Amino acid sequence: MSDVLPLSGQTRRLVLHGARGAVSRCRNFSREALSDWQWTPAEDEAGQEVVDDVLLLVSEVVTNACLHADGPKELALTFAGDRLRIEVTDGSPVPPHPRPSGVGVPGGHGLIVVQRLALRWGSVPREGGKTVWLEVAAPPRLHRRGPGR
Repeated sequence: MSDVLPLSGQTRRLVLHGARGAVSRCRNFSREALSDWQWTPAEDEAGQEVVDDVLLLVSEVVTNACLHADGPKELALTFAGDRLRIEVTDGSPVPPHPRPSGVGVPGGHGLIVVQRLALRWGSVPREGGKTVWLEVAAPPRLHRRGPGR
């Protein structure tokens, strides 16, 4: 029996307190998890685009928690073989919704980015707030390995 954990099927959690420095901490935490799960270094340009998308999506949902909910309480990343699930829990019960805004108006575009880059996304009420979640397809080379390989 091997002492090595499978790359997929793992969850990493980062507990946070407030908004100060949360975005950079979450990006660094996510970058390290992706490296541990062998998403980086990327095998090709398409793989690097997936990594870049994940880091952008983490930034967007954590920034939303900072702007609208006094900061995130927790970031959770779960690698499930063919996809990555990103969850950000915060203290606001208000579900996220895209704000209508003009192209030239700053702000209000984060959830539009999430809608375009994530396979799917949503939010779940939690005691004392909510969890915003989204899923991203894993790079193709990791699909071939399958869970636990």
